Parts: sequence; C-alpha cells; structure tokens
Amino acid sequence: MIRMTLAEIAECTGGRVVNAEPGLEVTGGVEYDSRKIGPGGLFVAFEGEKVDGHLFAGKAVAAGAAAVLSTRDTGEPGVVVAEPLAALAALASAVVGRLGELTVVGLTGSSGKTTTKDYIGQLLSRLGPTIAPAGSLNNELGFPYTVLQATTETRFLVLEMGARGIGHIRYLTEIARPQVGVVLNVGAAHLGEFGSVEGTARAKGELVEALPESGVAILNADDPLVAGMAPRTRARVLLVGEAERAAVRATDVVVDGAGRPSYRLHWDGKTGNVRLRVAGRHQVANTLAAAGVALSLGMSAEDVAEALGEVGIVSGRRMDVFTRPDGVTVIDDSYNANPSSTTAALHALAAMGAGRRTTAVLGYMAELGPHERSGHEEVGRVAAELGVDRLVAVAPEAGPIVDGAQAVEGWTGQALRAADQAAAIEILEGDLRDGDVVLVKGSRYRTWDVVDALRPEEESR
Repeated sequence: MIRMTLAEIAECTGGRVVNAEPGLEVTGGVEYDSRKIGPGGLFVAFEGEKVDGHLFAGKAVAAGAAAVLSTRDTGEPGVVVAEPLAALAALASAVVGRLGELTVVGLTGSSGKTTTKDYIGQLLSRLGPTIAPAGSLNNELGFPYTVLQATTETRFLVLEMGARGIGHIRYLTEIARPQVGVVLNVGAAHLGEFGSVEGTARAKGELVEALPESGVAILNADDPLVAGMAPRTRARVLLVGEAERAAVRATDVVVDGAGRPSYRLHWDGKTGNVRLRVAGRHQVANTLAAAGVALSLGMSAEDVAEALGEVGIVSGRRMDVFTRPDGVTVIDDSYNANPSSTTAALHALAAMGAGRRTTAVLGYMAELGPHERSGHEEVGRVAAELGVDRLVAVAPEAGPIVDGAQAVEGWTGQALRAADQAAAIEILEGDLRDGDVVLVKGSRYRTWDVVDALRPEEESR
C-alpha cells in the first residue's frame, strides 16, 4: 500500500484514530492474517464465526504492524470503523485514486479467469511493474486486498472479478475503475445463483459497462453472449478469438502430443507464431485474451507472440501437468469445476492421452441449482464421447456423471462410483501403469486429496 497516515485512513474509511497520533504512518502492506503482517503494515481485524481477528491485534503489532483497522478498540494503535470489509473497500478506492499513473485491468468470465489473469500479469510485467497475485482473489475481500498491494511504482494492476449475483461486479468496479475490461466467456458456472446463462451474461457485462470512453473492452468473438456485450460499453471494443471478425485472431491451431497448442497470431496486419508450453486447447482463448490486453497497452505483436510462448502456470491446481517417475501423467485441474471448464479439461485429457489409457476423476460441481443433475450428466456424456477409458465419479453427489457416460451408445469405457476421495485413491493406486494419463477435477476441496495422493512425494513436501 502507499504511505498513509492514520488520519488519512480514518478520513477515507469514516473511522476514528485510537491509541496513536493521527500523523502515525502506515508504510507497509495490508493483511488480515496476523502471521503475514510485515513492518509498518496495517492489520485488519475481522470478527468471524470461528476466529475473532481482534484477539490477534497485539500479536500483529508485536510482529511489526504500525496499526490495526478494527471495529472496536483493541488497545493498539489504529483506526476503529463501523464495518471492516466496507472500510477495506473504501481504503482501496482511495489508494487507486491517488495512483494517477496506474492502469487497472479487470477481467471476468465463467471459467479461466485466474489462469488468464496470470497470463496477463506475465505479459504486462514486460512493460512495467505489475500486480497480479496468484490465486482467485476475486470477491469482496480478495479484490480490495489485491488493490491495496499497489504502490506508487505499480504501473499495471490486474484484477479478477467474480460474481454470484447481479450487481456484484458493478460493486467491484466501483472500488477500482478499470481502464481495460476482459470478458472471457459465459457458461454454466453459478447457474444456481443466476438462473440461466443469459442471467450470467447480464452480470458479467457489468464490467464493460463500467469502462470509460477512453478504455478498451476485450470480448471473446467466439462466444455470442460475450460478443453481444459490445453495445453495453462506451469503450473501444476489441474482439479476440478464432472467428474471422476477431481483431486479435488465432489461425492454424495445432495441439501436440503433450496437449500444448500452437497457432498463428494475427493483429493489425501483422502475424506471429505462438507455441504455448501450457496444456489444453482452451488455452488458445485464454492467451488470446491476454494478448488483447498487452496489444491494447502498447506491446508489439512480435513481443506478444514471444511472451506467450513463455507464460506458465502460476496459480496452483489449474491445468498443472506433471509426470510421475512411474510414467503416469497427471493433469491437476482440481481447484474448481463447472460444466464448461470440465468439458475443456476433458478435451485436454483426450488430446494428451491419444494412444494411451485415460482416466478422468471427476468430483461434484457446485452451485448449479436446478441444473445440477443435467450438468453432471452432460460432462459424463462428453467424457464418453471423447473416448475416456475410465471415469471415476467421486462422492454420491457426482453420481449423475456416471449416468451420463453410460447413456452414450457404443462407449466401451468403464464408469466407477467412489464413495469418497479415499475410495477414489484406492481405485487408482491399484491400477495405474506406465503411460496412463489421469485428469483430476472437481469443485474446491472435492478432489484435492486425490491429486495430492498421485503427486510424487518430493513435490508434495
């Protein structure tokens, strides 16, 4: 965070200074975990259901925190506010307002947000100091927390925006107004909250509505619901994709035996060859979105093509591919799952597993609402149509995946139901052989134990 006095923090958060002179400065970062606080930092005390952060205020100050942002007087130097989450948002907004040279990039989509955010961060870091931290910090807490990592040296701030309802993204854009907005796709994530993909599109489009006339809206030309957001923005529209109408376009896409795509990048009459070192056909769309951001901010097509060939996985459990000493290749895409992202992962498994035995270990996909059963059946059907050799559905909630696969006429693969992750691990441990390719995917925590059991011991430490 930029240097701010307690008086300034109190003014922008509507709080009051306690136990310190108003001129006391916060010179370090903002943290809500007392174990991460550094010298001169600001500790934010949240009162949770299980843990009350106020009880750790003294520990945070002893560790070097300059002050505490809290809802009650902890006896430590700080600012007392009515509600810490709202105060954090107000503080983040104030910080962005003081960073006149900062370019804010916001992105959203039903799948691929975190991976694409990581790619954008890697590209923009070639142009200047960039904040794009690993992980999915895309909600009412993670978003302002990310914003507050910016300093006077930061040139680019890349912010992921999640939504579970209408108005969520609008709220985030009011904390930090983006100059560049990216919408990746509209799929079946959070259908329980949005009710339909059209409802999802209404919510995701709030990002482009927030862009200024001088900004850029980067939209997926291959997704009609995303491309259809163009009339909703005052900003210049830049279409990216494989469609002929895309200004940033990929042609001649080829996927190698390791599942890594390569393509010809087209932009403004110029072309460049891109050879990715990340796996998955869907990475073409993700990297084109990242290319659109970099190109719109001044990077040359030649430099973008070169840089895309060097981007890698930053945030864990997202298309993280590793090969064990026994020759088994594992695709760890277990961080989260919805029908769209699972379908993409299954296509990656099929490409990587051509001529080899393939196994898909799939867990429950959350937040599908009334579409829960059909969404699970659909990914089972896709797995069978792609010729996956073995399908393991983890936990009873994921059972319809098996039903969907078994309904595909002519599929000769094996479908198994595992009562829990331990049972899935037992199935795999008893029958893995050199050359196998295993995909592990599910909503958060639902399949993490499975992939960790498959990971070599030296990588697990």
